[in-house]
Amino acid sequence: MSASRKPRSVANVLDTAITTPSERILKECHSLYVDDENGLVKIASRLGLRLLPPRKKIIVMIMGNHSAGKSSFINWYVEEHIQKTGVAIETQGFTFITSGRKRESLTGNATLHLYPHFRLLEFKGLTDYLSAEISTSKQKKFSLVTFVDTPGLVDGDMVYPFDVNSAITSFGEQADLIFVFFDPMGQALCKRTLNIVEKLSEKCGDKLRFYLSKADEAGRETDRQRVMMQIVQELCRRPGLNKCGFEMPTIYIPNPQRPSRCVNQIDEVCETIEKSINQAVQKTLDQLEKDCDLITSSISNKLEQDRNNVSSNKSSRFNAVLCGFLAIFLPSVFIISFLINVMVPDDLGALVGEGLATTLYTVMAVVLYLWEWIPEDGQVVAVIVFGATCYFFLFLTRYFARQGSKTLTKKEKKNLMECSVYVKDVLKAKKKKLYEEYLKQCAAEYDLN
Repeated sequence: MSASRKPRSVANVLDTAITTPSERILKECHSLYVDDENGLVKIASRLGLRLLPPRKKIIVMIMGNHSAGKSSFINWYVEEHIQKTGVAIETQGFTFITSGRKRESLTGNATLHLYPHFRLLEFKGLTDYLSAEISTSKQKKFSLVTFVDTPGLVDGDMVYPFDVNSAITSFGEQADLIFVFFDPMGQALCKRTLNIVEKLSEKCGDKLRFYLSKADEAGRETDRQRVMMQIVQELCRRPGLNKCGFEMPTIYIPNPQRPSRCVNQIDEVCETIEKSINQAVQKTLDQLEKDCDLITSSISNKLEQDRNNVSSNKSSRFNAVLCGFLAIFLPSVFIISFLINVMVPDDLGALVGEGLATTLYTVMAVVLYLWEWIPEDGQVVAVIVFGATCYFFLFLTRYFARQGSKTLTKKEKKNLMECSVYVKDVLKAKKKKLYEEYLKQCAAEYDLN
């Protein structure tokens, strides 16, 4: 485990020059998790922990009835005609719109490979209706956003090739924001849309944002207010959506050739996205801190547990040796005492020496004395009890011998301590530096405002 940092390449320096501080922070945090050598994910896996690397971008899912202006909004935000628009149901699947170094279009499995954290394979037939559009646009905060354009929702006999309700709900659970567009000129009260919104509100209601799209086409102000009241009333009838204080800004795509007196709050949508990006940066930095603390505490616990295992193993080995000694010594003393009793003292002295012979005869005398205390009719029982006792000591020997726990090798302990030092001294220091950079960015933006 090396705490040194490799010199940054020219490409990385150029990349830093053209990205925002928030983008660099999210990319840096992501790399700290996925680094092949010293990444947090790899370190955690050694400890039996599972960490998920943070995303480098927020995900904004846009849903609504067909012709609600979802694709038009994305094109306006990206400032590129990347999604088809029209009255017909143009979007029949899910399209990821994200930024990259070159313009590309992906389909099916290639899209799944790009976004593996979406559990899409649960929905049979969905893979064929996945696509991704990669744009080089850097407009607004697009470099930090991935839009998910969902199928246009309709009621009636419309048949989708997959479970569209479950699919959109699953996407919404993974997204950071969910924009619901209501088209005042179309099916604003589409039951399918309302049903999905109700389902999403149960699991991720804090992500939902409602907008009256194409507001400039709704006629006079009274017409817009009437449509909004109808939508709000329908939403409030739903058990999971009967909350007070619904907010539904009116938005539409600005067109200098078609001026409108309708209040356009589309800039608030951009502010909502920017606010979510800032929250994502803060959450990522906070999560990095928590994961570093989790790893260091896990390493400390693992080393402490290893010390306890070493101590426990020593105690188990001592008990195993003691019980094994008794299991062999006691019957040996009993048998040797009776053998010595029938030998001539001179013969024993000549065989083992006078000193040891005297000791053996003393032991024999004690054993025979104890044996004489046992009544003759109980001697057989005493032998059985004595044999059972010796067998019990033998059983305890095996029991304590099996009680040993696996301990860490010197190399494993060294690696763990190096990991702990690396996380404390390198990663947490990097997190502190990134947080200071983020605060400087916030201060600069505040001064500009």
